[in-house]
Amino acid sequence: MVSEAKKSKAEPPRGTIAEWTVTILLLLFGTTTLVQAFVIPTGSMEDTLLIGDHLLVDKLAYAPAGPVTKYVLPYSPIQRGDIIVFRYPIDIRQTFVKRVIGVPGDRLRVENKQVYLNGKKISEPYKYHKTEYFDSYRDNFPGVPNVRLYDPAQVMLDKNVTNGEVEVPPNSYFAMGDNRDSSLDSRYWGFVPRDNIIGKPLIIYWSYDAPTERLADPTIGVDHALDLLQNFFVKTRWRRTFNLIHGYRLN
Repeated sequence: MVSEAKKSKAEPPRGTIAEWTVTILLLLFGTTTLVQAFVIPTGSMEDTLLIGDHLLVDKLAYAPAGPVTKYVLPYSPIQRGDIIVFRYPIDIRQTFVKRVIGVPGDRLRVENKQVYLNGKKISEPYKYHKTEYFDSYRDNFPGVPNVRLYDPAQVMLDKNVTNGEVEVPPNSYFAMGDNRDSSLDSRYWGFVPRDNIIGKPLIIYWSYDAPTERLADPTIGVDHALDLLQNFFVKTRWRRTFNLIHGYRLN
């Protein structure tokens, strides 16, 4: 059972009616300008998002509000705890989904797998640690890298670390996966530029239990097509279908 303390810290919902209204509007009038379909190919966001979850991404959520549209659609700034979909900074042809941990001006560090934000230990009920071993860089960040980092991550360590904490620069965000021990995230490739952010996941419109290699392929291969024909009803995760996706407020 979720404790009352966790409930009070969770992102306050906009209300079921409001959320479904936005969802229906986007489904009825959505084009690539409004929404984008996205499939989760890896386990870096488990157990919040699973391999095989098919999402609709709200591309208007973080768009600048116009004089009229600001009264119609729920625009919002990017906040700590939001789940975002963005173009991978190392290769913008790839699309990633992670959780925002730090926004511009924030200071953060990881100490023994615990995240400290602006000097305070934060509660992260959504995160999972699925490995028993301790990694000196991954679990005590920022530290001395024990793997070769992508260039932006090395620049981050060289220029944005003060007193053992990473400082998030303007127009940038620090993102991590909920599956904290198995996530290729800002610790390894640096900050997410604001211009790379596409939007926020809105709803899981379908969830199918399929291996990563099939989901990562932009085309539907023969094996995947046969699997769908034979196992659609068995491998579809019906309980996840049409679930709305929420962030979690980090203070």
